[in-house]
Amino acid sequence: MAKWTVSDIPSQKGRSAIVTGTGGLGFEDTLALARAGGEVIIAGRNPEKGAAAVAKIRNDAPGANVRFERLDLASLKSVADFGERLRNERDSLDLLINNAGVMVPPRRQETADGFELQFGTNYLGHFALTGQLLPLLRKGKNARVVTLSSIAARNGAIDFDDLNAEKNYRPMPVYSQSKLACLMFSFELQRRSEAGGWGIASIAAHPGVSRTDLLHNAPGRWSAAGMARTFLWFLFQPASQGALPTLFAATSPDVKGGAYYGPDGLSEGRGYPAEAKIPPQALDATAAARLWDVSQHLTGVAF
Repeated sequence: MAKWTVSDIPSQKGRSAIVTGTGGLGFEDTLALARAGGEVIIAGRNPEKGAAAVAKIRNDAPGANVRFERLDLASLKSVADFGERLRNERDSLDLLINNAGVMVPPRRQETADGFELQFGTNYLGHFALTGQLLPLLRKGKNARVVTLSSIAARNGAIDFDDLNAEKNYRPMPVYSQSKLACLMFSFELQRRSEAGGWGIASIAAHPGVSRTDLLHNAPGRWSAAGMARTFLWFLFQPASQGALPTLFAATSPDVKGGAYYGPDGLSEGRGYPAEAKIPPQALDATAAARLWDVSQHLTGVAF
C-alpha cells in the first residue's frame, strides 16, 4: 500500500457513514468520505462546532451529502437517544468510525453516568454507540466499524480492580487504558461478528502523532504537552495525514476484519497507512471477553 492517500479512496456513492467528533481527525474523515460521494453524519456534542464543520465541508466539497447530529459520548442517555433516532429514520448503516475522544485532563473528571471521563468517553461511549447501531450495521452493505486506538495503547493496561480510576488517577496511564480498551474492543467485535454471522468487519486504526486540538483542549495550551504541540509542531503530522490510516481502514478493498493500521514511519508516529504493531496485551482474548462483559454491565447495552 505504498503511500496510500485520499486520492485512493474508492467511490463511496451509495454508502452511508457515521463519524464521531467534529474537529481534527473526525472532520478530515468526514470531508474525505463526503468528497468520495458518501452520505456522512458527523456526530458531536457541540451543535455550533457541528454546524461550522458541515458548512466548511460543503464549501470544500460542493454537493456533499453531510449533516450534523448531536451525540455526547459522555452520556449514555445521549448515546441511546442518538441510536433510537437513527434506527427510526433509516434501515441500514455501512460504516461507523469511532473517533471522538478526550485526552489527559489533569484532574479526574466523570461522565454523566459517573465513569472516569477518558474511559467513559473514549471507550464505554463508543462501546454503547456500536451496540445501539448494531441492528443497522448488520443490514449494511460490507459494513465496517473502525475504532480509533493510539500509540499510547502500547503502555496501557486494563485495571479491572479500578477501571474508573477511583483509587488512583494518573492522566496518561488512564488515557492509555482507554485506548487499549478500544483496541481490544475492536478485536473482540471482530471475533463476535465472525461467531455470530453479523457480517461486520471490525478494524482498528491509530493516527500516529497528529496536530489536532486534543492536546490543547485537555491539559491546556500551557501544559508541557500543550507547549510541545505548539512549539515542537514539526514533530506532529497534520490531521489530514493522521486521518489516513482510519480512512484506509474504512474504505480500502484490501482491508480485512481484525486488522490494525497506523502510519508507516518514525515508530508509527507519522507517514502513510500500514499494518500497525499490535501491543501483546491487546491480544489477550480472555481479558477482552471479560472487558466486553463488564462493559455490557456498565453501559446496559447488550449486543
